[in-house]
Amino acid sequence: MGDYSKELEFYEKALKIDEKALPSNHPDLAGSYNNIGEVYNDMGDYSKALEFYEKSHKIIEKALPSNHPNLAISHNNIGGVYNNMGDYSKALEFYEKAHKIKEKSLPSNHPSLATSYNNIGQVYNNMGDYSKALEFYEKAHKIKEKSLPSNHPSLATSYNNIGQVYNRMGDYSKALEFYEKAHKIKEKSLPSNHPSLATSYNNIGQVYSRMGDYSKALEFYEKAHKIK
Repeated sequence: MGDYSKELEFYEKALKIDEKALPSNHPDLAGSYNNIGEVYNDMGDYSKALEFYEKSHKIIEKALPSNHPNLAISHNNIGGVYNNMGDYSKALEFYEKAHKIKEKSLPSNHPSLATSYNNIGQVYNNMGDYSKALEFYEKAHKIKEKSLPSNHPSLATSYNNIGQVYNRMGDYSKALEFYEKAHKIKEKSLPSNHPSLATSYNNIGQVYSRMGDYSKALEFYEKAHKIK
């Protein structure tokens, strides 16, 4: 519901009970810290998010083997906070730690590896290293293509990410190609007034604008505007 203060209130009640009833290295406490960290991350309070994610991580590190999937989740959460803070080298460090664990414990076409490649691609995109971003977004996309139906929303996200990189690189015909692929999936799977379709129209409009085709840009920006 997005009511973070209420969410925090109840997670903290749960934590107080856990802290009294459980030893300080109990995995349930790690879960509690993780939940609170997630709320702070959603609220944009990244220093608090980091504090609680790291508390959670310390417990998990001691309690679980070094290649346990839960450790990958923990590295991933911390990486996500650093990414939100704009500390991309730290984000990359933790996303890569998560990825190494997943590589060892999961089959090469597992959706969780696609998520991992996507996260790393996003950091490179934020850093302006577009060739690296493309490399990782395409790795993510290959896994999704094999494991998901052709009209799955996650494929649309994937096409959109690749389109965004091409747009930033100034390769507008490629950007358009991928934005339109994303849009076709959304058109089939979403109601005609869905906000995600507005985003899609907006992206396509932006490319036409950059290409200097202003009548087309206007057409798509107006479609986006009608939905909004």
